[in-house]
Amino acid sequence: MKPIIASRTIDAPLSLVFQTVSDVRNFRKAVPHITNVEFLSEQQHGVGTRFRETRMMKGREQSVELEVAEFADNERVRMVSDAGGTVWDTLFTVSLVGDAVELKMQMDIRPHAFLARLMIPLIRGMVVKGVESDMDAVKSYCESGGEPCGAIDETTGS
Repeated sequence: MKPIIASRTIDAPLSLVFQTVSDVRNFRKAVPHITNVEFLSEQQHGVGTRFRETRMMKGREQSVELEVAEFADNERVRMVSDAGGTVWDTLFTVSLVGDAVELKMQMDIRPHAFLARLMIPLIRGMVVKGVESDMDAVKSYCESGGEPCGAIDETTGS
């Protein structure tokens, strides 16, 4: 299935943009329809972090479990979920473009259940709208000087 790709040019420091997309606590601050984040691992930052994100979708709360599968500070973060018979593999990358930051997101969608193979093409438009909304929210948050959570202590992960 064709990946969903979105990008935004953001007038904010690269570290702020990266911290916003790579730390779910900051992502929750940026994206208003995320209503709750529950950590499922002791680790709360970097590879191996597992969490449940709850957000409002079409007037109802929906939860999904994700795991940070790849992390390169101020470069890229990959989050993966296996939900509804589908692997949702999302990669955020940040890079400097002149005085701004280019934030790119690529979501690979791999249905592995029969029903998911039928449903994904039907809900793709809704997923694209959600991705675009999240990217707009991150751009607005970062350009308004959003405050990330405190510095991460690499020894404790919090």
